[in-house]
Amino acid sequence: MSEEEVIRRTPAPVTISSLCGDLTRLGVEPGMVLLVHSSLSAIGWVVGGPVGVVIALEEVLRSFGTLVMPTHSTDLSDPSGWQDPPLPEAWWDEIRASMPAFDPELTRTRRMGAIPECFRTQTNVLRSRHPQLSFAAWGEKSIQILSDHSLDYGLGEQSPLARIYELDGWVLLLGVGHGSNTSLHLAECRAHYPGKREIPCSSPVTIEGHRRWKSFTEINYNTLDFEEIGRHFADHYKQAVRRGKIGLAQAQLFPQRLCIDYAVSWMERHRR
Repeated sequence: MSEEEVIRRTPAPVTISSLCGDLTRLGVEPGMVLLVHSSLSAIGWVVGGPVGVVIALEEVLRSFGTLVMPTHSTDLSDPSGWQDPPLPEAWWDEIRASMPAFDPELTRTRRMGAIPECFRTQTNVLRSRHPQLSFAAWGEKSIQILSDHSLDYGLGEQSPLARIYELDGWVLLLGVGHGSNTSLHLAECRAHYPGKREIPCSSPVTIEGHRRWKSFTEINYNTLDFEEIGRHFADHYKQAVRRGKIGLAQAQLFPQRLCIDYAVSWMERHRR
C-alpha cells in the first residue's frame, strides 16, 4: 500500500500518545515480555512512521518489560532452494561464492516489515546470531531470550520462541493475522505428525574471522494452516484473546504459551 493510500484512509494522524493509549486499552502492560508481529500500513499514517510505533511499544512496556520482534533474513540461504522468486541456475555458483556473511548489525530483514527493520537498528536492541531466523529484543530479558540461539531447528527448543514460552510471554498481532504468528513454528517443532520432515539448510557466516558456508538442520515449516489454527484457538479461548484496534489496525493480544500448547494438540490431531 502506498503512503498516499495510507494517508487517504487515515482520518487523523496516529501519534505516539494515541498508540500508547490503544496499547494500554488492549491490555499491554509494563513489565510484559511481548513478541510483536506487525504491519505499519495497517495502523494508518503514523507520525514518525515505524519509529513512532517502536517508541510507543517501549513506553508502555517500560524498561523492566521486554520487546521482541522477528528479524529473519531468509535470503541468506542456498539459491538452489529459492522459489519466491527463483533465480537462474547459472547464477547459483556465483551467488554462493559472493553472498555476504550474516552480520547482526548490518544484515537487513527480509519481508518482516518496516517496524522490525527499524527496531533492529535501535541503540540497546540486541539481535540473536541465527543467519536466517534471528530475533531482536529490547529490555530486561533481552539477553536471556536471545542467548544460545541454535543453528539447528532455529524456531525450536533452543530459540528465542522457547525462551519467551518459559517466561510466560505474550504475542501481539498488530495489523496481521496468525499467518504471521511465528510462535506456531515452535508448535510445529514440538508436535508429532506424519508429514514432518528434516531438511538440510546452509548460510554464510563468519567463523574465526573468515566467511564460511555453515550447514544446519531444519524441519519443513508450513504456514498454510496457521490462520485456521488461530481461528480455532481464538474461539476456544475467547476470554484469553484480547481484541481491539491499534490506530486503524485490528489487533490481537494473547498468552504465547496457551497458543503454542493449543497448536501442538491441533497439529497432532489434524496434520497428515
